[in-house]
Amino acid sequence: MRLLITGGAGFIGSHFVRRLLDGSVLGHETTGLTVLDKLTYAGNTGNLPLDHPRLRLVRGDVCDRRLLLDLLPGHDAVVHFAAESHVDRSIEDASLFARTNVVGTQTLLDSCLRTGVRRVVHVSTDEVYGSIDEGSWTEDHSLLPNSPYAASKAGSDLMARAYWRTHGLEVSVTRCANNYGPYQHPEKLIPRFVTGLLDGRRLPLYGDGAHRREWIHVNDHCRAVQLVLEKGAPGAAYNIGGTELSNRDLTGRLLRLCGAEWDRVTPVTDRKGHDRRYSVDATRIRDELGFEPAIPFDQGIAGTVRWYREHRPWWEPLTEPHEEAR
Repeated sequence: MRLLITGGAGFIGSHFVRRLLDGSVLGHETTGLTVLDKLTYAGNTGNLPLDHPRLRLVRGDVCDRRLLLDLLPGHDAVVHFAAESHVDRSIEDASLFARTNVVGTQTLLDSCLRTGVRRVVHVSTDEVYGSIDEGSWTEDHSLLPNSPYAASKAGSDLMARAYWRTHGLEVSVTRCANNYGPYQHPEKLIPRFVTGLLDGRRLPLYGDGAHRREWIHVNDHCRAVQLVLEKGAPGAAYNIGGTELSNRDLTGRLLRLCGAEWDRVTPVTDRKGHDRRYSVDATRIRDELGFEPAIPFDQGIAGTVRWYREHRPWWEPLTEPHEEAR
């Protein structure tokens, strides 16, 4: 078996790749992997075991139809992680998000159709649903995205559905809560706060800190994606949930783990259109595929802080100078 992994040098994609190559996924001990990654700022070859005999890395753009038509033959399935994913960047300039996330997904799906690769897992986000004050979204809830990033992912989800419904492509969609774990770029909340604390910087906390998110360890997310790849129904979406915390609660846990106090935190003007709360109903993936997160949040976040403490050479070149450093 051979899989094409788009965005496989990024945070979540590289975890998925390493799991498949380390022998821990039963039935995939001989599976060959092709990673297609544009290697933007968020892609890092240091995330991958490049000398592994079952891994091939191709640097390229998911919007490059000619490359995809040349690359796809011989693959049995595609797991599509490639995406622009940082909300703040999408607020500053949405054009790259529309191109990569919507046009890139359409180009990939069309290329799969033309080359006979029938099975695709499209990795999306809970942010496509918008914000919910109470309760949790099921997969049948309307998509009501509020940021340009979320809108681009909703567009790609709808494109995936259209290729299933119109062409019969065997596409499944996953919509996951916020991920955390080793190898996450320090632009994202948890690694930004952890590396900031390790460097003696102040932490910028949006608004009143009461925004609520679910958090899942990246290894659990990758287990869920693997289950969807192997057993998920074509045309179906699967929510993947985690532990719900307010941003203020999360900040307090990171301060304690890093031995710091609240005087290191500075409230800053809230993000434009900032969604107040995300919460997904993960009944479908539990009942149909038997998935439950295995890593308790307290255990996972402690291990994540420890990883960043022990791997400064990995993240230090990725951090930008900050005015609040002291």
